Amino acid sequence: MGIDIGHFLTEVKKATRGQALPVVDLIAVQTEDPFKVLVATILSARTKDETTAASSKRLFARAQTAEELTELSEEELQKLIYPVGFYKNKAGYLKKLPEALKEFKGVVPETMTELLRLPGVGRKTANLVLSIAFKKPAICVDTHVHRIMNIWGYVETATPLKTEMALREKLPEEFWIPVNSLLVSLGQSICRPVSPRCSECPLEKECPQLGITPRKATLKAKKNTPSYRYISWNVNGIRAVEKKGFIDIVQELNPDVIGLQETKAQPEQLSESLKNIPGYTSYWYSAQRKGYSGVAFYSKHEPLQVIYGIGAEEFDCEGRVITLEFADHYLATIYFPNSADQLKRLDYKLRFNRALLAFFQKLEKEKAVILCGDFNVAHKEIDLKNPKSNVKNAGFTPEERAWMDEFLEAGYTDTFRLFNQDPENYSWWSYRFSARSKNIGWRIDYFCVSENGQKRIVNAEILPEVMGSDHCPVLLDFKQ
Repeated sequence: MGIDIGHFLTEVKKATRGQALPVVDLIAVQTEDPFKVLVATILSARTKDETTAASSKRLFARAQTAEELTELSEEELQKLIYPVGFYKNKAGYLKKLPEALKEFKGVVPETMTELLRLPGVGRKTANLVLSIAFKKPAICVDTHVHRIMNIWGYVETATPLKTEMALREKLPEEFWIPVNSLLVSLGQSICRPVSPRCSECPLEKECPQLGITPRKATLKAKKNTPSYRYISWNVNGIRAVEKKGFIDIVQELNPDVIGLQETKAQPEQLSESLKNIPGYTSYWYSAQRKGYSGVAFYSKHEPLQVIYGIGAEEFDCEGRVITLEFADHYLATIYFPNSADQLKRLDYKLRFNRALLAFFQKLEKEKAVILCGDFNVAHKEIDLKNPKSNVKNAGFTPEERAWMDEFLEAGYTDTFRLFNQDPENYSWWSYRFSARSKNIGWRIDYFCVSENGQKRIVNAEILPEVMGSDHCPVLLDFKQ
């Protein structure tokens, strides 16, 4: 028996009320100008809404019409719209747009066929422009709409295009325009691509939940507890992730402290914007070898001291550990060595592991210790997609997993597993074979807390929806 789509969308509207509008909808509220809607929609592809909004504002301050757009060079356009995704390609599309619009007497056309002739415009963009700018019946199907409609069993389709065609046949026309905004909001907040928060959804008891594994907490996070929000993220190159909106991501996540790993940069190679994110002080520890390893912190709170390394030159030359000391706890960001191909660095990693634990066991005698970072090990079979085929591979060797056992037996808590015992929760995915979209991953990023700080653990999560690296951030809320 099928679902009542009207009821489902009404419940979604209630559940997402008060959330920020998708950026194209927001621009439509502010202006009915089809040109601005078109440009904002082109910019929004593969880009966070906050980044699109800021870039659109900068661009429209210089060019509010196609004619004014012709006065800007492609290089100027790149600077104005940076750091939207694929900003160089999009600057090229915008540069060509005024000439392309001449075919339509300089105005944005109102049909799908004509819109698809414009540079940078695909079906999703065209449908958004038709529905938002011209209020014409059109169904914009992005990955959220495609995914959720299949989870609900309302359609059974393999691609967004097939979903659009199926919805044109089945979805009542009154829902054509609002469906994208509603399901994007739902997909970004509750019905996430990985570990959807079904327990928070008003449709939990009615939804067929086809093809998904709901997120289940084994220990409820403590609500309304004053706490520090700490985030850890292996960025796999800070200069690369800067181009993908890193500063906007930090400001959106708004942590008290964020620890980074694998920064791959020397301080002199960093932009002033990276060094000085408003509200934060940054601390950097780079490897002697350029373009390798490296860790960093951004902190809203001034530490009592900053400790660089663990006092062992064999490891400290690779820039793997920074520790911040606060009044009642230590917080360290760590980039553990990778055992490498053919396990040629396994012995080095195990020596690092032992030296690291000894270093922090001394500190935990004074106050609680929080260790975060890329541990480069999946501890249990539940922590990676294909355990059987990886037993002898770096990151899942018996030796590395045995050390993780020893580490936890020494009194440290793997905070994520306090709250979530479900499989298929990963923090790293290979760039190959579309591993992230298929959720073929490993959980190798952790927050671990010493025994004398365990009662202060409020919540721990993985944030797979945050893009920009082959790792995603992980989060800890720690009682003040």
